Amino acid sequence: MTEPAVQSRTGGPSLPQERRLVTEIPGPESRARLDRKKQHVADGVGTMLPVFVEAAGGGILRDVDGNSLIDLGSGIAVTSVGNSAPEVVRGVQEQVAAFTHTCFMITPYDGYVDVCEKLAELTPGDHAKKSALFNSGAEAVENAVKIARVATGRDAVGVFEHAYHGRTNLTMAMTSKNMPYKHGFGPFAGEVYRAPMSYPFRDGLSGEQAAARAIDVLDKQVGADNLACIAIEPILGEGGFVVPAPGFLPTLAAWAADKGVVLIADEIQSGFCRTGSWFACDEEGVVPDLVTTAKGIAGGLPLAAVTGRAELMDSVHVGGLGGTYGGNPVACAAALGSIAEMETHDLAARARAIGGTMHARLTALQERHPVIGDVRGRGAMMAIELCAPGTTDAEPARAAAVAAYCHQQGVVTLTCGTWGNVFRFLPPLSIPDALLDEGLDVVAEAFAATA
Repeated sequence: MTEPAVQSRTGGPSLPQERRLVTEIPGPESRARLDRKKQHVADGVGTMLPVFVEAAGGGILRDVDGNSLIDLGSGIAVTSVGNSAPEVVRGVQEQVAAFTHTCFMITPYDGYVDVCEKLAELTPGDHAKKSALFNSGAEAVENAVKIARVATGRDAVGVFEHAYHGRTNLTMAMTSKNMPYKHGFGPFAGEVYRAPMSYPFRDGLSGEQAAARAIDVLDKQVGADNLACIAIEPILGEGGFVVPAPGFLPTLAAWAADKGVVLIADEIQSGFCRTGSWFACDEEGVVPDLVTTAKGIAGGLPLAAVTGRAELMDSVHVGGLGGTYGGNPVACAAALGSIAEMETHDLAARARAIGGTMHARLTALQERHPVIGDVRGRGAMMAIELCAPGTTDAEPARAAAVAAYCHQQGVVTLTCGTWGNVFRFLPPLSIPDALLDEGLDVVAEAFAATA
């Protein structure tokens, strides 16, 4: 698929789709504002790239110093349709002018129901589905667990190594990585058990072998009769964009169905066209019982959802699900606009095209730099893992050096992974081909400069 007409779809101000550096990064205006941030914002709220943004669209972030940076992060997979995408802006403006809030639990409105209807249409499977809307991915995951516990009458939750599910107490317990997400915040919620994940680069197992290993742990350490659910990211997010070996997810799904264990697919980072399908589960035809979504669902506004089998969703007593802001009407309007952008411009196909470009470029880069141990991902959700050549020994220092070079040269890159040695690439699906190529050129320069 050819790239969309990005120049006419940048949203907000018309931003030239070009990298432009007029000061050092960060520039003097951003540095001055960082002093104000230090004074008023808690130190626990970290900032990866300390530039203050004043406008964004397509594949560009423009800062207060006039620098235009190439965005290869999409606000961590949130602005997949691009910042201020036209349909998102239109829907939000119309809704803001009508009303901003009533609380759906007090007086309902069409936008909430419209989003739930679209989720039933788009999520995997053709069974009867219902949804509940929330504010954040962590809220969605926590509510999915609540639903599974009520529906099954069981308590235990199975999760996987390298998982990231959120920052609430329960979702911190479900998350694998200690620093910075869990350190000092315990004690955590109980009845959460961790099984080994399929990690082809490191374990060399087939999907079926890795699934058998995980099932053995869950059977022996927990017992299927005690498991309410297993929650899994079809492609790991913060854990390093690990794509499980083919067969891993289908084998787990079949086991869960046989044992009456609710399968929760955490599609918060991988959903909404990011991987080249509407949802990452679609690749192997896996149909989860419950799907959690957030991030890319609403073009930058806070919205999340649990969508699942109607009988599971209806197992919770009236009043047991909800929240004051959950399914806010403005966020719902943004979601409907975001989904319209994805459908109109076939952004799933665009993600596949972006993935083809990135895979070719990153594989070529790997041939020149053996520190790149693995190139992996799907669609516009790609990653490279840096290791000492010929080993799986993590190289986080090199990852940090490459990232710092990219940032200084005006390219926003993100690192992740349990060992901090993985680059994750999440460009907006509205990024022009030329801009994507230029961003990857800078990444290549960074590896050469830090060799």
